[in-house]
Order: sequence, then C-alpha cells, then structure tokens
Amino acid sequence: MTDSRNAPPEAPADFTPPEDSKIQQPRLWCGDGWTAKVIKNEDDEGWAVAMIKDGEPEPALIGPWTMGRDKKNPKPLDVNAFNTLVKTASEFVRRHEQQLHASLHQSITVSARGARVTVSLDIVPDEDNPHAVLRAEADDGQELAQLRVAASFKLTRASATAWAESDFAPPAQR
Repeated sequence: MTDSRNAPPEAPADFTPPEDSKIQQPRLWCGDGWTAKVIKNEDDEGWAVAMIKDGEPEPALIGPWTMGRDKKNPKPLDVNAFNTLVKTASEFVRRHEQQLHASLHQSITVSARGARVTVSLDIVPDEDNPHAVLRAEADDGQELAQLRVAASFKLTRASATAWAESDFAPPAQR
C-alpha cells in the first residue's frame, strides 16, 4: 500500500488512499470520504479535477480546473477549493441517487370504482431477470393487489386506472 505522506503529486489512476487519511498536496487531496485529483484534461490543453468517493472505482464528478499563474500548470488545491469540491460532488451524488430512486419507484393515486387507489411500480433492475412489482393499496393502506410485471411496464394514470377498473387483472403485455 502507498504511504499517504509520500504519495506522488500525480498519483496513479488506481491510487486509493488509506481510510481516514488526509493528504494535502497541490494535485491530490484526500479527506472527508473524498479524493480530489487534478489531472490533465484529455480534451484540450487545460486541467481537470476528478472527485472520487472513497471505495468507488470511478470518479463521481470530473470538472474543469483553473490554470495557475504561469498559464501552464494547474492551480494547486487548497482547503477552500477542496471543501467546495466535496460539497459539489456530494450534492451531485445525492441528486443522482434521488433520480435513480425516482425512476425505479413510481406511485400514482387514481379514482376507480368510486374509491381512491394508490398504484405503485417498483422496478427490480436484476441483470438476469429484470422485472417490476405492481401494487395497489386502498386509502387505509390495505393491499388490494400485487402483481409481477415486465420491467418495461409504463405506469401512467391511464394504466393505473385501467388496472384498478379491471379488478386488478394482469395488464396485457406489449
């Protein structure tokens, strides 16, 4: 394992800092569960910074990094820049997780047969057997129906209403 105090300014791509280590070098900072690495921008002559969450193989966020005064080398990382990068990367990861959760778990409340019914669709993104679970609940929380459907099933107000109106018969697969 690499000693964090002697890590090179341009650490290798697979460099993983020891847990609970703090590295504060011009192009490599570690702390608070994150590693910031200033890297050469492959798309142009500038620099970029990669934010890697501890334990993750890929950067959570890569963004442009400021050139130094010599207009050739990158500006060194400092405590304020690192803290800002950690906050930005954390918010980015949180928004991504929220978006993923929202895409896998949907819910619609409809009126059918004189009652309000909440229909939910929970997608199970299994590589070998992707599917979804379609559920219906009454206003009081009582489960009315549960059914396994294709992961491609589209939950819309119309599909939820049609399912409830059909006494929760399996929807036609397309």
